[in-house]
Amino acid sequence: MAKKGKKDNKKGTKGNKDKKKKFAEMRKKELEAMRDRVPVFWAGRNAEKMKRDDYETELARLEVELVKLQGWIKHKGLKVAVIFEGRDSAGKGGVIKRITYRLSPRIVRVVALPAPTEKERTQWYFQRYVPHLPSAGEMVLFDRSWYNRAGVERVMGFCSDDELSEFFATVNGFEHALVRSGTILIKYWLDIADATQEERFQERIEDPRKHWKLSPMDLEARTRWVDYSRARDAMLAQTNSGHAPWYIVDSNIKRHSRLNVITHLLRKIPYEDLTPGSIELPPRQEAGSYRMPDFRGFNFVPSVYPQT
Repeated sequence: MAKKGKKDNKKGTKGNKDKKKKFAEMRKKELEAMRDRVPVFWAGRNAEKMKRDDYETELARLEVELVKLQGWIKHKGLKVAVIFEGRDSAGKGGVIKRITYRLSPRIVRVVALPAPTEKERTQWYFQRYVPHLPSAGEMVLFDRSWYNRAGVERVMGFCSDDELSEFFATVNGFEHALVRSGTILIKYWLDIADATQEERFQERIEDPRKHWKLSPMDLEARTRWVDYSRARDAMLAQTNSGHAPWYIVDSNIKRHSRLNVITHLLRKIPYEDLTPGSIELPPRQEAGSYRMPDFRGFNFVPSVYPQT
């Protein structure tokens, strides 16, 4: 039985390699067609995926800078709103997790709203997003935003043509008002190739840890790739304003896109290092008359690990 298991593992490994090779060839062909139309994207296309050690070393360095930025935002009372948009499986959640991993949730918040309720559908479209906007000393990261209307709602028929027209007539003014009120608004569109999305969806199907990431809406979106492309093109063309421009991210290699977004975010908000000088730990309070009580009547988590 053991030998059969090894053979099965070898077959599985070979199958995964074949799939990766197929997706790589598909992606290369698709991206080759972009060479002239998107030269900035093409610049990094031939790059080899960063080795994990190099990636983690650079990420650790950037995390230190993010902590400095967080301190500056709190100290200066800045209001920062960062929007992350992109196709399903573009890596929005992964970028957000890497930004927030070492930061305080009291200063840096993530907003990922569910589908609107019946009551919210009767409100002014932007109304349900307003309570989540940053106050002084906060940075809010929107994992999808009011641009749902220009993307999924448009493609899936969840809004009327009149509602879509009203959105485009309002959104630039809405964002201009935010910027005039002192909010730093940064918008990212994470872009991936057709083959990249197919590969990531396939991973979600095969990996039980990622099943929750694959919804019926994702599968439907896959069948409407071109419709989403048209919706993206229209959205970028109509909402790429001077006061709130879009920044397009090549997200085909997750490690690269995460580092690139963090680096860009740090450059968009000038900050100073407020790290305090050397800190000396004070001595612990003496026990004095304190004695530890008998804990035998309490419940404890079983020590399952380490397993022997």
